[in-house]
Amino acid sequence: MPVKHFVQQIDLTHPKQLQRLVENRRVFNLNNCELNIFESYQQDYRVPLTFGDFVITSMVQGKKIMHLFDQPSFEYQPGETVIVPANETMIIDFPEASTDNPTQCIALSVDETYIRNTLQYLNEYYNSEYADKNDWRLQFNQYHFNNDADLTDLINKLIRICSSTDLSRDIYADLNMKELLIRILQSQHLQLIADERTTNSNNSRLHFVLHYINEHLTENISVDTLCRKAYLSRNVFFKWFKDQFGITPLQYINRERLKLAKQLLADRNNSVNQVSMQCGFNDTNYFIRLFKSSEGITPGTYQLICSR
Repeated sequence: MPVKHFVQQIDLTHPKQLQRLVENRRVFNLNNCELNIFESYQQDYRVPLTFGDFVITSMVQGKKIMHLFDQPSFEYQPGETVIVPANETMIIDFPEASTDNPTQCIALSVDETYIRNTLQYLNEYYNSEYADKNDWRLQFNQYHFNNDADLTDLINKLIRICSSTDLSRDIYADLNMKELLIRILQSQHLQLIADERTTNSNNSRLHFVLHYINEHLTENISVDTLCRKAYLSRNVFFKWFKDQFGITPLQYINRERLKLAKQLLADRNNSVNQVSMQCGFNDTNYFIRLFKSSEGITPGTYQLICSR
């Protein structure tokens, strides 16, 4: 499993201050967002929860079972985030919650006007003369995902800011909330283009570049070649790619190569060295370090787990 980045522990509510044992709620109101901290101390099932605004939730401790969007239920654990549109009801189970093992989850609800202004900002400044026209919008085809380091860092900052008494907390929260929204939007945009890259490889410059990368993962992919494919200078290409997706071209290439590596490692006949070469890594030691950084274990250990 990929490495998870956990939200910092938050002090639990003192037992004498608990209003309820299931989804006890603490609220911190700011101008454009609201921080909610939910805690449950006993088992319960089919508990509904609805927000009137878009909400970003992240598990801090314990485990829930989520029922959302009429899709199959899924376990929701620390190191993971779920985003939910306004007025969408979450149905939640607490199969393991107890006094000794409570669940704790934060939920950042964001004002609709603030989201609209952020989307307008993206449409004005991230659709440069070099970018394909992109209608930036929140999507919910990928609503449950593991936190990366940047996302976790921003959520931790927002928890500290929202729960503080700093007179400037609204200013700091706005800056961090905008970055958090932009990173989520960029990640969703990358997923959308990546999903379409095969069927719509000539639909846009973005589709074409991602399609080319994935067709040549096992080869040496030079940045100069990607620049030529995109008809952009080196400096413009890097900025264009990072603006659209929030990661660099090399980060994307390595991410896709590691996906391929995991498929190849499932076959025990493939050695780690062979997999490294087949995935376009010329240095096996670099491949091993990159794999461990992403997955938390070495390629060899991953292969042993797959063969059990």
